[in-house]
Parts: sequence; structure tokens; C-alpha cells
Amino acid sequence: MRIRDLPIDSPVLLAPMAGVTNRPFRVMARRHGCGLTATEMLSADFLVRQSPGEREVHRVVPEERPMALQIMGQDPAVMAEAARICEELGADVVDVNMGCPVKKVVARGAGAALLRDPARAAAVVEAMTRAVRVPVTAKIRAGWEDDRLSGPEVARRLEGAGAAAVAVHGRTREQQYRGSVNTGLIAEVKRAVSIPVVANGDVQRPADARRMLEATGADAVMIGRGAIGNLWIFRAAGAVVAGLPEPSRPTAEERLAEFRDHLDRLVAAEGEWTAIRRMRKFAPYYATGVAGARAFSAAVNRAETAEEVRRLAGALFRGEARGERAADVLGVTPGEVLAVAAVEKAAAAADLASRGE
Repeated sequence: MRIRDLPIDSPVLLAPMAGVTNRPFRVMARRHGCGLTATEMLSADFLVRQSPGEREVHRVVPEERPMALQIMGQDPAVMAEAARICEELGADVVDVNMGCPVKKVVARGAGAALLRDPARAAAVVEAMTRAVRVPVTAKIRAGWEDDRLSGPEVARRLEGAGAAAVAVHGRTREQQYRGSVNTGLIAEVKRAVSIPVVANGDVQRPADARRMLEATGADAVMIGRGAIGNLWIFRAAGAVVAGLPEPSRPTAEERLAEFRDHLDRLVAAEGEWTAIRRMRKFAPYYATGVAGARAFSAAVNRAETAEEVRRLAGALFRGEARGERAADVLGVTPGEVLAVAAVEKAAAAADLASRGE
């Protein structure tokens, strides 16, 4: 697959995710076979206002390439200036967020709001393509409302404005993340344009990636939440899509090493205090399916040093915190474990309800 003249060595790409796809995550995803990494969404207005020194935090490093720097906004002139900045920072692709459903974003006419105004969406992309040499892409949704699926129309307008590829999340803004992904709509987008189309939504396992590509005819698939604590999914999905056997699941020692590597990279990038708090979010994902996982999450939630988090991970993945001993070994009370269980149960129920299952 190519995005204009940029070769992409795997059809399994990383979706932009707020609070997740920072540089440590992107570098690790690329190491695991991700074809194209992506930043968290950045406000174009904010990027333009930053000083050159402040922007350096966004500079691309070789280990995360090829990389798409995603920006959000609705003013063509501001978006063009932001695109120039992204190119100067080393972005291989500049991506426009046209799918974010969050109220404070759409209230500014940005994100998914652009689905209601295809002419403005096209004007934004045209201004950006005139401003930079690197490919400009867009990430859209099926449409704004369930009864008006404007994705194909928007995609055609974007292609006409110079977009080099389009990624499609198969839900509308009205759905948010509820219900099922509309693979038929993604297939319509693929038939409507000649540029590469990337399918996105509900890819949690390697087999999901293959089914998504078969159902939509898309050129690539984009993985978001399915990659959190599970970066092996990129190489595994790439193998399955290519018709090869799915690689074996990582061992406990490999999962421990990955968890510690993620922690260490976060500490180096953001400092210990911030890194520990980020890992509190990631810990349950890494521990999925491991005996003692809830006690581990509870213990990480109260840890205050990176060394303590490393020790807790070792106790979990090396089988020292199993069964009734888990809480004692990890230094948490049964009440704290029950609290984690309650949070997990509520989150699972909310997710189930949102998907209509």
C-alpha cells in the first residue's frame, strides 16, 4: 500500500487516541509491525500559537516513522499553517480529524462537525495540500446522523480537494461509540473514491482485521483500543491478513518485559509522576486474563514510584500473586480489589450497552 508516494509496509495502522498514542506508544507500535503510527489529536489553533521551542515536543523521531501527525480545526488558513508546521516537524503525513464526536470539538465546527459541511471540509483539505509537500489525509465517520450517511459524499469531496487517503470509522457522530460498525458504508466509501481507504472500528483481535478488510474491500485497517496493552496485535493481524498462521500469544515474561519497557519509556519522556499515572490506565489492559489482575490494578493505583510499579508487575506476571494470595502479595486490601472489580463491571456493562449486545 502507498499513500501517494509514501510506502506503507503493513496494512495494519494505528488509530489516533487521546491520552494513549504519545511517542512512547508510537515507537513501541512501530516496533511491533504497525504500518503507520499516529499522534494524539492536536488543535491547529494551539499548534500555530506555540513557540518554535514549544513545538519541539511534537518532532518526529526515526523510530516512529512513518508517522501521521493529526490536527483538528475548521479554518482553512489556520489548518494550512498548522500543516506547514507539521511538515517542518518531520511528519510523513498530515491527517485531519473529521470524526471526533466530542461536544467541545464539534461546537467549534471541527471534528465530526465537518461531516455536515462537505464544502468546508474540502476547503480545509485543499488549503492544506497547497501548503505542504507531504500527503494530506482525513479520518471521517459514516456520517453525522444515522439517517444521513454522508461518508461517501464527504470522501469524494476530499479526494477532489487533494486528499491522498481517507480513514473511515464505521459509526455516525450520533452513535458516538454505540452499536455496530457499518462495514457496508465503509465499502461504499471504497467504491466512491480511487484513493486508499482505511477501515476503522471494533478491531480487537487479529481475525477481526481480516474480516474487516474482506467485508469492506478497504486497503488497510486501523486499530485503536484493541492495541492498548496488546501491541503484538499489529504483527499478528498483519500475518492473518496475509493469509499466514496467527503467531503464538506472548509469554508471561514477554508481557512483563513489554509492560516495564512502556513504563520506562514514559518515565524518560514525561517524568516519573506522570508516567505512573498513565500506567494506572494501561495496567488493566496488560493484565487482562492473568490471575491476580484486579489486585494488580488496585496496587498500581496506589503505587507512587516507578520501581514499585515494576516490582508489582514482576509479582503478577511471574505468578507470585495468584488466587487468594494476590492481595497479600501485592499489598492491597480485599476492599480495594472489590472496588476495582466494581469499576470493571460497570465499564463492561456500559460497553455492552453501547454496542447493543
